[in-house]
Amino acid sequence: MPTTLSPREAFQELLARIGEGRYSELAELYAEDAVVETVFEPVGPRRFEGRAVLEARFAHVSASSPVELSPANVVIRQTDDPEVVVAEWDYRVHHRGTGRRFETANIQVLRVRDGLIVSSRDFHDHLALVVAGGHLPQLVEALEDKQSE
Repeated sequence: MPTTLSPREAFQELLARIGEGRYSELAELYAEDAVVETVFEPVGPRRFEGRAVLEARFAHVSASSPVELSPANVVIRQTDDPEVVVAEWDYRVHHRGTGRRFETANIQVLRVRDGLIVSSRDFHDHLALVVAGGHLPQLVEALEDKQSE
């Protein structure tokens, strides 16, 4: 891997590591003060700040995720800003717990500076993963609880 990744290369490396299940190696792609927003997260935090927080999040995902993700149909678009790329892709998902297989669409807007991801706005289909895991009733309950706060 080159010492300094371009925005396109940083995204490609991020996606490759996710597809290979190498979650413990994801945080090193982010700047110390990186900000990641998971815009469509139905409940729970939607903003993560700092490499240490991201490292803990990726460790949690690695330990608890029942899905295997295989990237497909990847399109990376350059923007007028040389630090920013917009990526569109599908995940071919295998939910190990339920055996379900399906595809989900994703969009990510990445800002990369000095070879590290400094910000990311992630648009993933979290609802499809909830449904595949059979957790829709729990999601509805969590959303109802959130509204009553």
